[in-house]
Amino acid sequence: MKSNKATVKVMTPKSGQPIAPLVKQILESLGEDACREGLSRTPERVERALQFLTSGYGKDVKEIVNGALFTVKYDEMVIMKDIEFFSMCEHHMLPFFGKVHIAYIPRERVIGLSKLPRIVDVFARRLQIQERMTQQIAQSIEELIDPVGVGVICEARHFCMMMRGVEKQHSGAVTSAMLGAFRKRKETRDEFLSLVRSKSASY
Repeated sequence: MKSNKATVKVMTPKSGQPIAPLVKQILESLGEDACREGLSRTPERVERALQFLTSGYGKDVKEIVNGALFTVKYDEMVIMKDIEFFSMCEHHMLPFFGKVHIAYIPRERVIGLSKLPRIVDVFARRLQIQERMTQQIAQSIEELIDPVGVGVICEARHFCMMMRGVEKQHSGAVTSAMLGAFRKRKETRDEFLSLVRSKSASY
């Protein structure tokens, strides 16, 4: 039987291949003067920006979590809503951005809450598609703590739709990954969806 699991792996960026000269070539190919004042340092800036925006390739989720897994007798849903993320689509290398909502039902262990946004960043800071990123986040949590179930919902807007192509400014995409109890039990999914849609209280 074919597995539906996404491949979650750490990729080591190639070293010794500077990006800045290639960016300069692109600018010149576009008909720009890469040496003019406004662009003279742009290739280096783009290189640094790309290194940051794709820094997730060199990150290992287990190292990011760094042992922040705790044994707790708790069998209700844990939810973190509205985790902001920024990524770049692998088709046009244009940004997509939005929010991720994560829920899981612990079996024996929970994850330190600050680690959930870090897990999101590991996968967002790569060339991505929204569907794969959503699945990778859910599967990483499943592998870390073996919960009763995991649910992840991602809401995003894509510049490749807004700035080019169909040029639709107000369209958004929603993807979900439901594992374990969230896939098998409708009432669990419904509770998650209801809690995500509810307005957060102000603290």
